[in-house]
Amino acid sequence: MNSGKMMKTLGKAAVFGGSLIAGAALMTALVAGNAQRLNAPALGLVALQPRRSRKLADKYSYRAYLIAKRWFDIVVSATAILFLAPLMLAIMVAVKLDSEGPAVYSQERIGSRIRGKGGKRSWEAKAFTIYKFRTMKKGNSSSQHKAFVQALIKGDTATLEAINGKVSSEDKYKIKNDSRVTRIGKILRKTSLDELPQLFNVLKGDMSLVGPRPALAYEVDVYAPHHLRRLEAKPGFTGWWQVKARSSVDFETMVQLDTWYAENANLWLDLKILVMTPLSVIKGKGAA
Repeated sequence: MNSGKMMKTLGKAAVFGGSLIAGAALMTALVAGNAQRLNAPALGLVALQPRRSRKLADKYSYRAYLIAKRWFDIVVSATAILFLAPLMLAIMVAVKLDSEGPAVYSQERIGSRIRGKGGKRSWEAKAFTIYKFRTMKKGNSSSQHKAFVQALIKGDTATLEAINGKVSSEDKYKIKNDSRVTRIGKILRKTSLDELPQLFNVLKGDMSLVGPRPALAYEVDVYAPHHLRRLEAKPGFTGWWQVKARSSVDFETMVQLDTWYAENANLWLDLKILVMTPLSVIKGKGAA
């Protein structure tokens, strides 16, 4: 082997080794981040029945889709973690230098898992721990966000304006100028880079690459019955609502988008959403 080829081989090995080291550091941070759980109230399991029964052929087709979707999630999330590990490690360093507190925090969210018995399908609500890069100051309270989210779900405009003030129609469905958010946190939220650790949730099986946004327990506490239909799909790293609207639409519209996805989910739709995601992030429409 000549010296040029040897240098190229060594360079590739260094990049691969660096990615593995960065990945190990991220895993360590995620384990440590469990101490930052918000201890949201536990949610009892909710059986979510489909509105219509599937034909036999359709039933097996859906089962094949779920199997293919899980394998796709494993391969893509593992590959993405390997290649993005250096970037994620750099973000961790930036978060630590910007403000006091852990680089990664964990929070209890509500997802779902599918159940099948006697040829019938149902979804069951399930709590899990989600990972994100920290975008807020250490020790902040979630009381304001809880009040805002519950008012958003109930359509309580007066409470929304009391918390948010008078803002543009596009911005009224998210908290603007949130004093809890750090300088780096604003950038991470605008670019959605704070969501990258959720690739580990996808790899674990708590989430999928594509699906509805994972709900907070205090959101589900005030859900109307038809809102629960958005839980009839595994929560996603990205999804139909994320690429079509994000926080620029009201809660009922978000539920409609998520429910439509749950009822029409297929592999081609998932691929379409994944392709649309980078463009949605670049546009920044509805970003927090």
